[in-house]
Amino acid sequence: MHILGVSALYHDSAAAILSDGEIIAAAQEERFTRIKHDSSVPAHAIRYCLDAGEIAAGGTIDAIAYYDKPITKFTRLLSTFCTTAPSGFKTFSMAVPAWVKEKAWVAPSIERVLRHAGVKTGKFYFPEHHVSHAASAFFPSPFEDAAVLTADGVGEWTCSSIAVGEGKRLTMLAEQRFPHSIGLLYSAFTYFCGFKVNSGEYKLMGLAPYGSPRYADDIRKHLVRIREDGSIWLDMAYFGYLDGLTMTNERFAKLFGGPPRRPESAISQREMDLAASVQVVTEEIMLKMARYARAVTGKRNLCMAGGVALNCVANGKILKEGIFDQVWVQPASGDAGGALGAALYVWHHTLGNVRKISPETDSMAGAALGPSYTRDQIKAFLADNGIPHTELNDSDRAEYLAKTLADEQVVGLCDGRMEFGPRSLGYRSILADARSQKMQSYLNLSTKFRESFRPFAPIVLKEDVKDYFEVVEDSPYMLMVAEVKKERHLPVQGDETGLPLTEWVNRPRSDIPAVTHVDYSARVQTVDRIRNPRLHGLLTAFKEQTGCSVLVNTSFNVRSEPIVCTPKDAYCCFMRTGIDILAIGNFIIKKADQPEWVESENWQEEFGLD
Repeated sequence: MHILGVSALYHDSAAAILSDGEIIAAAQEERFTRIKHDSSVPAHAIRYCLDAGEIAAGGTIDAIAYYDKPITKFTRLLSTFCTTAPSGFKTFSMAVPAWVKEKAWVAPSIERVLRHAGVKTGKFYFPEHHVSHAASAFFPSPFEDAAVLTADGVGEWTCSSIAVGEGKRLTMLAEQRFPHSIGLLYSAFTYFCGFKVNSGEYKLMGLAPYGSPRYADDIRKHLVRIREDGSIWLDMAYFGYLDGLTMTNERFAKLFGGPPRRPESAISQREMDLAASVQVVTEEIMLKMARYARAVTGKRNLCMAGGVALNCVANGKILKEGIFDQVWVQPASGDAGGALGAALYVWHHTLGNVRKISPETDSMAGAALGPSYTRDQIKAFLADNGIPHTELNDSDRAEYLAKTLADEQVVGLCDGRMEFGPRSLGYRSILADARSQKMQSYLNLSTKFRESFRPFAPIVLKEDVKDYFEVVEDSPYMLMVAEVKKERHLPVQGDETGLPLTEWVNRPRSDIPAVTHVDYSARVQTVDRIRNPRLHGLLTAFKEQTGCSVLVNTSFNVRSEPIVCTPKDAYCCFMRTGIDILAIGNFIIKKADQPEWVESENWQEEFGLD
């Protein structure tokens, strides 16, 4: 039996496919269209899933699961307008045409894609948005039973929820309803600090360690009332998202000393302190929610999903507090993962099929659920485009790349199946030497073309993680922040807060400076032989040559570009950036050997600001 899961028409559209409950494939539409956060009906991702599931013309998709209930969302729009009328009319009048043209007809739109592929369709299911999130967190987890916590901006009415998963059943226990949303609170500060909502929240999280939480009490006093169970109440007099076109209003601006930062302008101490303040408040709310979830479920393990679950700093705090024995976070926690969750919910909870659980690992296959390319396909691409290259066997490849990295060269990897979710995990990654003092600045400015304050994440052999980082034992999806071991810290000089941002960020703080943030934190990814044996082999070779088993791992893209998917995407990004060596499978491509790259001067304008 094949079940297709779909998320679409808001942001990060995606498709996923199950075959008799097994996760066969999943991918975001943006990776195919090259439009960041593409919200359209994911026709390309659906066709990829059909191919991966070997469903040809004449075949059948037995069930289609869409990740929320469109009509219920529309009732929220109506209700919100009635509550805020007449001030909310402009917002409402802009939203209605989108509903009439697209969102009310999502099922026929998906059916049309399948019909165009010659595939017959079965029954449609519409799990609620947070049910889909919760299912994406629990059902692929390695736990027989667990508490489940979800949090994001808003689904239909729900903004966060607590559930319990037991075997093939998922029971929702509590919810926080719109407009009182932890996700929208965080997005309001994202907007106010000059970053793009539903895109720049991770920038705000990365900016927070530069600031002091001096506004945290103002947030608690004026904006949000936090209860002991983690539920919240927002004073909507400070926000604009109910009846306006912006997240915040003039009252919010007055409280925090002036208008929102203009995007792309200089970042001031105010923005750093605002980021630190809302991060502290967010962590407080999430910790209370986690403690309440433990109390009401009695479960020893926790699963998490929803956009707020991508706040890996808060996740790390939950882990460090020891509220649960183990914490597992869905690697595609945002709306993309809802496609997978919807399909899993139908298979297990609705249809009653038993879960196959492996306590040693989860069922996400290391999140390597996207397209891959055969040796012949890669070789044909290189030959057709006259790209100079060499081919190495597995062992020689690992040794060569390890030496290249030890020489402070930057390596791009396009290897195996593309990752599902927002993180590059070694399949579509840019790697560099974490010991290099120049690498943090070089990668930001000459490779990623992004803001200089943003940190980079480490990958480390799972068996060595305790030698470098506190608390974390297993973090395969780069969704936990931990502190670099104190014995690896370098002495603090004491003048950091008075330095310009560009100087502060580039000052070495440990013996792995390229992955040590200004507060000595790092967003850790552990690498094991089961999930990614080739990346494990590369790290092992690097350790044998250098004594260090940590590398920088950042996504294979430039700012505002979706992560690369195809060999062509990888080669274009390689030639546009400061990457020295590109490895597509076992084919090695050296920048120095390539013919002159002709590029339009405004190529970056293809990608809108993030």
